Amino acid sequence: MVTESAGTTTDDKPDEPESKLARLRKRPGIDHLVRAYKAFTERYGNHFAASITYFSVLSLFPLLLVGFAVLGFVLSGQPDTLQSLREGIAEAVPGSLGGLVNDLVDAAIEERGKVGVIGLLTAAYTGLGWMGNLRDALTAQWGHKLDSPPFLRGLLTDLLSLLGLGLALVVSFGLSAAGSGLSESLLRLVGLEGSVVAKVMLFIIATALSLAANWLVFLWVISRLPRQPVSSKSAMRGALMAAVGFEVLKIVGTVYLTSVIGGPLGSLVGPIVGLLVFANLVSRFLLFVTAWTATAKENVVPEPVPPPAPAVIRPQVEVANRPGTGQALGLMGIGAGIALLVRRRR
Repeated sequence: MVTESAGTTTDDKPDEPESKLARLRKRPGIDHLVRAYKAFTERYGNHFAASITYFSVLSLFPLLLVGFAVLGFVLSGQPDTLQSLREGIAEAVPGSLGGLVNDLVDAAIEERGKVGVIGLLTAAYTGLGWMGNLRDALTAQWGHKLDSPPFLRGLLTDLLSLLGLGLALVVSFGLSAAGSGLSESLLRLVGLEGSVVAKVMLFIIATALSLAANWLVFLWVISRLPRQPVSSKSAMRGALMAAVGFEVLKIVGTVYLTSVIGGPLGSLVGPIVGLLVFANLVSRFLLFVTAWTATAKENVVPEPVPPPAPAVIRPQVEVANRPGTGQALGLMGIGAGIALLVRRRR
């Protein structure tokens, strides 16, 4: 007998208990995070983050060449500063590694023009590759189709985007450094170096400026770097989330680098490992925030109803069975009998 009551189904079986995740997803915020994580994984967020990390580290070496070239131009006419740099390297870098770094500095000064040109060309090549992967990753997280633009137009767009992002990052890091490094100088300048209230206020102002700069950077990244335009209004909350998270990641990265750099091996390998970890964390976080923005209620586009299956018309032709020999003779006999009866009546 089929019954229906509380706690039972129509076949007398108890209802399956609701999972903990299903109960949590009844909250809009948790449900949004679950949708974002699902979209992040389905749109190959981890793979894109690994690609961005690779190009980030690859771009570091040509930037170091450019830095060495600039250092060479600066130090070529300042022997006192060069000697101070040598002594600082000898104290900071142990053993023969310090001599190797000093040799690199000497080579940068002697070959500064050549090193600078090679560094700029290589940095442009690797930077464009990094920007192309970043734009493809952001486009994928928005759920858009990856259509490759014409070569020259895409190259020019990526170059302009790279320059704009580089300038924005310099401003962001500059505000962070100004807030942390110039606070004591400003307090001494106004005679408030011993005031706790003034230090707290200056820290809050510097942090707010850094967050505002980061918010503008990530708003531009999330809404303008995808290859298909998206609404800036829908990216505002995601940019704010990215700005706060980026500040947290910078603090965690600083603590991490301080912990891993210790001793000769740590001073040699630690910065490289730290750079890899930090670049990968930032890449994953940025792509997840983009997926979170793309899966907001105002950005979710309902899937179109699939059209019905096409109608298949199959005409059927039935051929009547031919009479057999016996049936034909019988029919002929009946016809002959009918003819005789008609003749007799006449």
